Amino acid sequence: MKKLALSLAFAAFTSSAFAAPETFNIDTTHTAPRFEYNHFGYSNQLHSFDNTSGQVVYDPVAHTGSVDISIDAKSVNTGYALFNQHIQDADFFDTAKYPTITFKSTKVKFDGAKPVAVEGNLTIKGVTKPVTLTVTSFQMMPNPMLKRDAIGANAVTKIKRSEFNMGKYAPMVSDDVTLSIAMEAIKQ
Repeated sequence: MKKLALSLAFAAFTSSAFAAPETFNIDTTHTAPRFEYNHFGYSNQLHSFDNTSGQVVYDPVAHTGSVDISIDAKSVNTGYALFNQHIQDADFFDTAKYPTITFKSTKVKFDGAKPVAVEGNLTIKGVTKPVTLTVTSFQMMPNPMLKRDAIGANAVTKIKRSEFNMGKYAPMVSDDVTLSIAMEAIKQ
């Protein structure tokens, strides 16, 4: 009996020690990319995008992962339809030519089993630049509604919009933009 218990314990240990990477699909209803900038020194403006898709691959045992996110730039939401159209014009997002913003990771840094930073390439308006997203929170647990494993994270980085050919009105409207994303994803 002791041999059977020892064999089962060893099998459980080895199967968890060699866990395979798991793929999670972005939950579009609980994922919100946002951008914040200063408007003529008056206030910081915070806007978001309503449509995001993609996948996250996560392996807490091997300390590896990847992130591939696509944002529908036409889904920009400032709270005002007229302003939504204005920042989709050629001076800013130019959504007629560049309808999608993408982020593709090149490296995920871990502290233990938790990711703390995601390095990758951000493409806005046809321009690709390397950025590092700092992960400020991360959670993996079963989703209580769906009864499937899920992950969630918040991450932030700063960019200069002029580097993405979107520098109109700088520096009166700040060139520095804070990008943040609240993301949830469900295991496939």
